[in-house]
Amino acid sequence: MAPTKLHYHSRDSAPGRCSHQIWLLPAAADLPVDLPARSQWRSALARRDVAPVDLAKTPQILDLPDGSAMVLAMAPAASGHFERLTLARKALMLLLKENPAVIAIVDRAQDTDFARDAIFSALLNGQVLPARKRKPARGLERIDYFGDLRSADCAAVSALATANTLCRTLTALPPNELTPATYRQRIRALARTWGWQIEEMDCKRLRRLGAGAFCAVAQGSDHDDAAIVRLRYRPRGASTRVIRVALVGKGICFDTGGHNLKPARYMQGMHEDMNGSAVVLGLLQAVTELGLPVAVDAWLAIAHNHLSPGAYKQNDVITALDGTTIEIVHTDAEGRMVLADTLTLAARQQPDLLIDFATLTGSMHTALGSRYSGVFASSENLAAAAVRAGCASGERVCVFPMDEDYDSALDSRVADVKQCTMEGEADHILAARFLRRFTADRPWLHVDLSASSHEGGLGPVASNITGFGVAWGLHFINHWIS
Repeated sequence: MAPTKLHYHSRDSAPGRCSHQIWLLPAAADLPVDLPARSQWRSALARRDVAPVDLAKTPQILDLPDGSAMVLAMAPAASGHFERLTLARKALMLLLKENPAVIAIVDRAQDTDFARDAIFSALLNGQVLPARKRKPARGLERIDYFGDLRSADCAAVSALATANTLCRTLTALPPNELTPATYRQRIRALARTWGWQIEEMDCKRLRRLGAGAFCAVAQGSDHDDAAIVRLRYRPRGASTRVIRVALVGKGICFDTGGHNLKPARYMQGMHEDMNGSAVVLGLLQAVTELGLPVAVDAWLAIAHNHLSPGAYKQNDVITALDGTTIEIVHTDAEGRMVLADTLTLAARQQPDLLIDFATLTGSMHTALGSRYSGVFASSENLAAAAVRAGCASGERVCVFPMDEDYDSALDSRVADVKQCTMEGEADHILAARFLRRFTADRPWLHVDLSASSHEGGLGPVASNITGFGVAWGLHFINHWIS
């Protein structure tokens, strides 16, 4: 669908007869004296036993006599960005659940951050994710904003909303539509749109290079369409001294588990196992649209993890691109296999910073649930910066330990390293220790996306697919380069 249009109006303008309005109010003990339908609002709040200050946590909706709907939300006096984004989403969804074509955001809050968050959430949730119903849902066509912000104030908000929507849209596509082959077609189209240089390394070339870890996973598919795709963004007028960032994304379009076949309960939703690559694409798009002064190479590991007579199996010994031999312990630990060779390729370019995104381990979900994602860092400074980016973006992360003595669990009698263990204890940590072997000691962050999907939405996003990582990554890169 077409992106939601955002129209700006002066603070003194009136929203007129717009049927769906949200009013952002300043923190106060009572409702503003010039609030439309103030007496009706006071009566409704009293009937619901809601004080005006409660609007900073629980927005309220009122049906007016002319048939329009009006929502009130009060700027929280002191709260984190996640809480503010959540409040904005709750308020907007009271209106968006009716699928309006237009909403009005009337900004009286005197809080520019809260206003931007409301616009951001409206742009996100006004878009309809892919569905193949006979009667498609209608998205939000226009937002009329009445307040002091202008388009320049919301450039980053709009770019981030579009990038998050790209990530969620790709992740939501059914697996018969998003195969490695069709995914690569979409990536080519994005490269043409945004002017990225593109290089596709198919299995034939990767086998020639010796990328045995990636090819071991890809060999289970009848369709020889897997590839590692590299995209390059260079800012205009970039010098040789510009900071260089490599982004790596896991792009498993469907994960059966291979020979260690997943039961139906855990195979449900495995078309979303390419979410890490979608995060990278969304992040690259946002960096490009905003023209950030950073050189970015995006590396996408795109494949299926299928079950077939040719699929890799337990006790195979695989040789990775850097020469490391890997003992296969569990074929459902395919993410770290495709990332191993992709990280090797990325690290060979000697970036100043290397970040990978992946829906990698079930143990991270066990550890954190789906409200946070887990982060591993090659230094304490990077770990602290990751947490700060989580607070600033509203996409919260938790740093996990990655001490060297965990490596003993991956000792193998027949190869340089085990892929994982059968016990599964601390698998998210062991996976990070495994991946670090392929980073050539570059400054590195690994993001295990346990918050890629959350029932009922998360922060500003109302869909179960959250797009988590795009906002975090943009905040992190922005602060890193400054």
